[in-house]
Amino acid sequence: VGGKVYGTPYQWGPNLLMYNTKTFPTPPDSWQVVFVEQNLPDGKSNKGRVQAYDGPIYIADAALFVKATQPQLGISDPYQLTEEQYQAVLKVLRAQHSLIHRYWHDTTVQMSDFKNEGVVASSAWPYQANALKAEGQPVATVFPKEGVTGWADTTMLHSEAKHPVCAYKWMNWSLTPKVQGDVAAWFGSLPVVPEGCKASPLLGEKGCETNGFNYFDKIAFWKTPIAEGGKFVPYSRWTQDYIAIMGGR
Repeated sequence: VGGKVYGTPYQWGPNLLMYNTKTFPTPPDSWQVVFVEQNLPDGKSNKGRVQAYDGPIYIADAALFVKATQPQLGISDPYQLTEEQYQAVLKVLRAQHSLIHRYWHDTTVQMSDFKNEGVVASSAWPYQANALKAEGQPVATVFPKEGVTGWADTTMLHSEAKHPVCAYKWMNWSLTPKVQGDVAAWFGSLPVVPEGCKASPLLGEKGCETNGFNYFDKIAFWKTPIAEGGKFVPYSRWTQDYIAIMGGR
């Protein structure tokens, strides 16, 4: 409408560091366990035992790490990177490639990798951690000192929707507290309607706290990187370069 995109908020969540509690008796406090080659507390290298998300937006996760470890670059927003800042972030990601067991996308595959393939640390959503813990697997999540990125899903109406009234009714229903809480319980996400935290027996009284509700103000939520007149590297470059990095280039 008027050149702007509108949508109905649906659910949100953080991208946390998920780790194997047998490998890390003490929770790791930094993303460096997935970005920098090192021996982990069990005495073995992290090479081939860590994962990274397979979307170009993961560049922002690396940017948070670079922001903390190379403050001289002056990164203030992980989605607004100058060419110099961007190249420093790509350097970290290229070095990370040799450590990666798999660039994950499918949550079920990632969960299997933690159970069966020796993966011990990765970015992940609360959903994977909650599901693995429910199976008795030795996993936990932590909010690293460098900070985390996060996502917020939005429901949008197609411009040529055949049944817009029905669509709006669905949106209204999706925002009712019990539905919000039930979805959060199923996915391991968080309600955009705070009342949803108390309206779902499935979610329980501590469900929102477990899924990261208190992290909201500390999350760098996903947003599309734009050039702003050439000041910053646009998302089209992020896409091209991250595909190359995943391919080992």
